Amino acid sequence: MNSWEAMYFDLNEKKLLRLAEEARALGVDCFVVDDGWFGHRDNDRSSLGDWHTDRKKFPEGLGAFARKIHAAGMQFGLWFEPEMVNEDAAFYAAHPAFVVRPPQGRYSYGRGQLVLDFANPACVDAVYAQMKTIIEQTKLDYIKWDMNRDVTEAYSPYLASQGRSQKEFYHRYIQGVYALHEKIANDFPHVLVEGCASGGGRFDAGILYYAPQIWTSDNTDAFARLDIQAGCALAYPMACMSNHISAVPNHQTFRKTSLTMREHVAVFGILGLELDLCQCAPKEKEQLKRAIAEYKAMQPLILNGTLYVHPKHEGWRAWTAIARNKATYLTGFYSTVADLRVSRNERVCVPGVEANAKYTIEGCSIDGAVLKAGGLRVPLRFNGANGEMAVLKGDFCSALTWKREKTGDEDVFKIPGWLLVGRGDERPAKRRLGRKTIRKHHGHVVSDAKGGFLRRRGA
Repeated sequence: MNSWEAMYFDLNEKKLLRLAEEARALGVDCFVVDDGWFGHRDNDRSSLGDWHTDRKKFPEGLGAFARKIHAAGMQFGLWFEPEMVNEDAAFYAAHPAFVVRPPQGRYSYGRGQLVLDFANPACVDAVYAQMKTIIEQTKLDYIKWDMNRDVTEAYSPYLASQGRSQKEFYHRYIQGVYALHEKIANDFPHVLVEGCASGGGRFDAGILYYAPQIWTSDNTDAFARLDIQAGCALAYPMACMSNHISAVPNHQTFRKTSLTMREHVAVFGILGLELDLCQCAPKEKEQLKRAIAEYKAMQPLILNGTLYVHPKHEGWRAWTAIARNKATYLTGFYSTVADLRVSRNERVCVPGVEANAKYTIEGCSIDGAVLKAGGLRVPLRFNGANGEMAVLKGDFCSALTWKREKTGDEDVFKIPGWLLVGRGDERPAKRRLGRKTIRKHHGHVVSDAKGGFLRRRGA
């Protein structure tokens, strides 16, 4: 649970504890206080560089607040932007030479802030000294590491003082970033760092060594995320993509999408919440609670698997999560823009199906060659006349739901509205779904005894 879109800078201990109570009731594991907890940070033009608790917002201190979060059974996280400083910060007054800017002439501001000279080891040490105190006081579990402006006028006073060429700046700067990560990792190896950089702005293999989880984008709109997460999946596993369910109208696009679709897009990665739960209706809270429980059951597949993005089709998209051992496949469908010109026979392939194997779909045996050639049917989309049978109706909708069921001695996924597909040599499901449920199928769980997946290090 992240506090940002729930309350932005208008936060205090009382409001946060109420939000944390709501989050814990839904099954949330980690509570993160985003921007606004430090200095006198009431807007985005103040206090960067002063990494100490705002006592007006936390009268008993951040350590006392963190103890309450831990006592509630949740991990505790904080937002930092270590590489930046505001001119009203005490840190800036004490270290004006730590700023990246030329010795004369104009220099630029971005979001009202300046960039610190991380090519300077003394600057990195000074920043870490403050962060270390907060990490120790709060027994911190998680850091969201942000960076909200570009580097401009790339001139390092430190390199100049050392007689080094300014051409070394960017290399030395990133070495400083890595050095700060190393300090945190060495002193607090249990702390998970999520990279942010305005959402996906620093998403590379080098930073993943230190921050194995990345905030994929500041754009939390479910429809926009279809492209964002699909593009990210071309190079990165779901295990490093952080996705949040946020409020509607969406704060970035003002688009309205159903809570169901927001949930179904976000679960293909690291699931989080970023909305004011205190304003949610009881029915919405119950749906979120169910979604979190179901997501936890699916975590081995999501966090250890890979995401196959099916080719785009007019009006709908599809994804398939593939377990690393290819024992379980999960496919979801998303309707984008409604269109009366829909086919009754749209299909997608099931990746990794073996042509010479036998599969069971809802108790019915089928050759792998048939499944591989014909694929699985896309859930029926509304065309104006098929209201009783259509599953995907209107713009920006989905129908992805699931729960786990023990069938005999097997642990399988029985997902309302999903197909269970198993190899013919496995025990078939003992219970079949009725015709009404079959008409509602909109995705697939595939069980396969063979195969493997190349995991990234640490996954």
